[in-house]
Amino acid sequence: MAAAMMIFSACGSPAKPAANGNAGTPAAGSEQSQSGGAAPAGITGQLTFYTSQPEEDAAQLVQAFNKKYPEVKVETFRSGTEEVTAKIQAEKQAGSVQADVLLLADAVTFEGLKQEDLLLSYKSPEAEHIADELVDPDGMYTGTKVIATILAANTDKVSTLPTSWQALASADSKDAAIMPSPLYSGAAAYNIGVFSRTEGFGWDYLQVLKDNNISVIKGNGAVLKAVASGEKTYGMVVDYMVVREKAKGSPIDLSYPSEGVPIITEPIAIMKGTDNQEAAQAFVDFVLSEEGQKLSVEIGYTPIREGVAPPEGLKGIADIKILSGDLNTLTQEREADKKKFTELFGN
Repeated sequence: MAAAMMIFSACGSPAKPAANGNAGTPAAGSEQSQSGGAAPAGITGQLTFYTSQPEEDAAQLVQAFNKKYPEVKVETFRSGTEEVTAKIQAEKQAGSVQADVLLLADAVTFEGLKQEDLLLSYKSPEAEHIADELVDPDGMYTGTKVIATILAANTDKVSTLPTSWQALASADSKDAAIMPSPLYSGAAAYNIGVFSRTEGFGWDYLQVLKDNNISVIKGNGAVLKAVASGEKTYGMVVDYMVVREKAKGSPIDLSYPSEGVPIITEPIAIMKGTDNQEAAQAFVDFVLSEEGQKLSVEIGYTPIREGVAPPEGLKGIADIKILSGDLNTLTQEREADKKKFTELFGN
């Protein structure tokens, strides 16, 4: 999906952009719309929100926030995590990062921003209801949900769902599998870092996928479309997208491979240079609150907050066998991993 700049209105309908918005110049081909209304507790002003969430999900989040804080105008820029971070770096070089709040794919992305001293420490009281390992100990970022990368299959083409990642390396999946590119998707970049360092996988596994002619496409949405349409039989894709598509009646289903799955937590953070710290903290609190987490479930995500059940069709974090890696290593090696992936796959 192309990058988009939106300003969502509290009633949910897009409006024309304000003449003098302060969120920087949108990317080419971007769209804009506006949010606002009368706020409780005196929290007002403008908030610039950068995210890799799908546009519809970001819109629902902002609209729900505006019901509670209607005088905070939220301007949203969304694109793939790697493109959002590139935008942040370009703005940093230009002298001023425009974002107030970030919600992007994975902790590795935020570790990099933390090491660059771009984040503001904020320990939300709502984070007390989230497992410690999913919260940065310095309060620089906090996970907001649990998203697993799983195996998806077109059920018109297979009678039995695969139970192992090795299915993508089998003769049955030659020319028939697809995965997202780590050059665009933060989840995919995280996955490559994990798989390449996990016993039984490594770069040898990725070489086998290459030899099996797995297709590499820009993002998870494109993977979903290819599998649901029958263009491809198997896909490496995030779990919530498959459950949504299956609910629409598409011939697609998912399995959590027995070896385990990589998960991302789409952390949220406040930028150090925010012009509206009070509103930024209110936004973080809302996302992590019970209300915000129930909204996340309604949208279709597995919640990260204790005591909130996952949506039908998805596993809760306690039931997921997780593949993970050393966070510092994954952070330090991400660019090298992407370079090696490009050398292997050519895209």
